[in-house]
Amino acid sequence: MDTHTVVVGTSGTTAQDVIAVARGNARVELSAAAVDALAAAREIVDALAAKPEPVYGVSTGFGALASRHIGQDLRGRLQRNIVRSHAAGMGPRVEREVVRALMFLRLKTVASGHTGVRPEVAQTMAVVLNAGITPVVHEYGSLGCSGDLAPLSHCALTLMGEGDAEGPDGTVRPAGELLAAHGITPVELREKEGLALLNGTDGMLGMLVMALADLKTLYTSADITAALSLEALLGTDKVLAPELHAIRPHPGQGVSADNMLRVLAGSGLTGHHQDDAPRVQDAYSVRCAPQVNGAGRDTLDYAGTVAARELASAVDNPVVLPDGRVESNGNFHGAPVAYVLDFLAIVAADLGSITERRTDRLLDKNRSHGLPPFLADDAGVDSGLMIAQYTQAALVSEMKRLAVPASADSIPSSAMQEDHVSMGWSAARKLRTAVDDLARIVAVELYAATRAIELRAAGGLTPAPASQAVIEALRAAGVEGPGPDRFLSPDLAAADAFVRAGKLVAAVEPVTGPLH
Repeated sequence: MDTHTVVVGTSGTTAQDVIAVARGNARVELSAAAVDALAAAREIVDALAAKPEPVYGVSTGFGALASRHIGQDLRGRLQRNIVRSHAAGMGPRVEREVVRALMFLRLKTVASGHTGVRPEVAQTMAVVLNAGITPVVHEYGSLGCSGDLAPLSHCALTLMGEGDAEGPDGTVRPAGELLAAHGITPVELREKEGLALLNGTDGMLGMLVMALADLKTLYTSADITAALSLEALLGTDKVLAPELHAIRPHPGQGVSADNMLRVLAGSGLTGHHQDDAPRVQDAYSVRCAPQVNGAGRDTLDYAGTVAARELASAVDNPVVLPDGRVESNGNFHGAPVAYVLDFLAIVAADLGSITERRTDRLLDKNRSHGLPPFLADDAGVDSGLMIAQYTQAALVSEMKRLAVPASADSIPSSAMQEDHVSMGWSAARKLRTAVDDLARIVAVELYAATRAIELRAAGGLTPAPASQAVIEALRAAGVEGPGPDRFLSPDLAAADAFVRAGKLVAAVEPVTGPLH
């Protein structure tokens, strides 16, 4: 539980603040500057609303219906109707942290003063977040253009006291009942406000921010497990020398090689060979780990740059400009975010693929350089980790399917007014699954590599101090070591939790110093 307060100003927000609100339940407040900007922009909208000339989003219909001028007596109904009609999602509920990120990021844009929303609407958004009320948002309904329309509409519906929402106790109730229970007055939407609440890239951006945080941990964890596998396979750490990576200066590659080298420092296993038969080179999955992991790291950095730009953006249509103009635009198109979401799914799939190949090598007596088949206690009687690798392979196969880009699959909508869309929401949803799968894949390699190192140690070889620290922390977390066959699923689940929580990184850093 995060007890600090995130102050929303006029100039965007940070990834750290998004995560604090989405996952840590940090309190949200509007800055005085944001309230002033909201009030100033609203004055402009009110002035335009009073004029006889139609202004898109203020006194017209929306999308393909934008040609109709709407009289003042119908404008409140128009704003309510757009929310109700666009809250058309279907399928399973979206995770609470995603909805909180979605709401917070929409508030970020509203607070910029470019949307024309009244201060009291923004204040209600903050109050609903602080009350722990989470609108029910469904899996399907966003094409990632005109923003995440259906998901944001379900959130706006809660502000109106309609639809369903989850309370802080986890119970789903009618939103009106939840607002009343917390003393929150539903908003009465006025000109421009319904449109402003649902016209943004906030869902896909929130999921990008959280995926980047998770992948950062997983990439460091994968550097560690790659080092453990290299050690267990009696590989050479000479390929990790900094001078070799300096002559191909991709930043991520150098970082991954350095992480692996520090994990392996002091190892008594690296460079030893079965039957005194030296290997000139290790297999690609071992030798090229820094190149693959590092290229993924560089992709994370690029995606982080896109996320930072989007976090600094005010995404709405139309927007209120400082000179008083209200202008239509295409900034709601999710292409920049969609592309990097797909890119991250591709590199995650490849990291999962190379990780699984090392695990398979550890289990194959013909390629493991002296380890027992499947790391079994009594091969034939025991199957060892045979089916753990099957599970890992199934996850890798799914990740390859998830790597097919959603952003290449535009589909027209709104009577061809919205004839090209980003599918960024879909890209984000499949990336979340890919991140979960990758954590499980890394956990299986961790499980296999630590068992293999313990078997080597039983034969008289001394592992690196960092490797020993990992083994001790993993065993303390309830993950058992070598021995006869047992119910494997609980061990694998515990290893997965160990990786996801960052405990693998935390176990080695007292020995290695901070990894990157």
